[in-house]
Amino acid sequence: MRKSPKEIEIEKEMLNRLSGKSARAASLIFNDEEAQAMQNYANIVSIKRLGYNDHGPVHMRKTALNALIMFDLLGEAGIKFSLEEDNIGTVEDSKVAVLISSLLHDVGMSVGRENHELLGVVFANPVIERTLAKIYPQETEKKTIVHSLIIESIAGHMGTQDIHSLEAGLVSIGDGCDMEKGRARVIFLLSRTPKVGDIHKYSANSIQKVEIVAGEEKPIRIIVEMTESVGFFQIEEVLFPKILSNPAKPYIELYGRVAGEEMRRYL
Repeated sequence: MRKSPKEIEIEKEMLNRLSGKSARAASLIFNDEEAQAMQNYANIVSIKRLGYNDHGPVHMRKTALNALIMFDLLGEAGIKFSLEEDNIGTVEDSKVAVLISSLLHDVGMSVGRENHELLGVVFANPVIERTLAKIYPQETEKKTIVHSLIIESIAGHMGTQDIHSLEAGLVSIGDGCDMEKGRARVIFLLSRTPKVGDIHKYSANSIQKVEIVAGEEKPIRIIVEMTESVGFFQIEEVLFPKILSNPAKPYIELYGRVAGEEMRRYL
């Protein structure tokens, strides 16, 4: 299955951040034909049938990259992830879980929008099982724990299900941070006829850049740059709600800014 130049670019950027088990997990998912097929089909359903923005292979890779950037910033700040805090896993195990769940979190869109986070668990499970079997061939307990964490992260990425781990929190926020205008490019070109729900399309099209960098007061600073104030819809209705009830909330600063105007702080 051929990949787009953007997919390949993001994969290379991710692999530069990975080593050990997480690098192996990334390579396995990147080269899994079933995973790629599910990602591609989810995008067809999302864009062509439902009129939504990108929920396919580029988006899932971008979500994973966002989550990994935040993961590393928390690690640099000395924050313990949930598996380590509970003395049942290592930082490397947590990274494996964040990576795999991010790369598969939207495969449920291949059925539709409603409950796609729960349906995604069903579709992703065979890929998760065979990937973890290669990462943890002799570690049944560790494999079971990481598997459960991946399921929590996929099921909880929309904020419709309570999540209780920092790892799952990063997947949800990483998903919410993929709002730059390129994500809405295809659907924006396909349809110019106004319809209900277009606020998502037009607000996303105004987002120029989302930066995830080290914060001054907290480990992570997220800055959303936009050309028009309609972009605040993306922050206030998509990203901010995902952070409010998130285990990662204490570690995040959130800002939004229209070009040429003052920064607005949310957290």
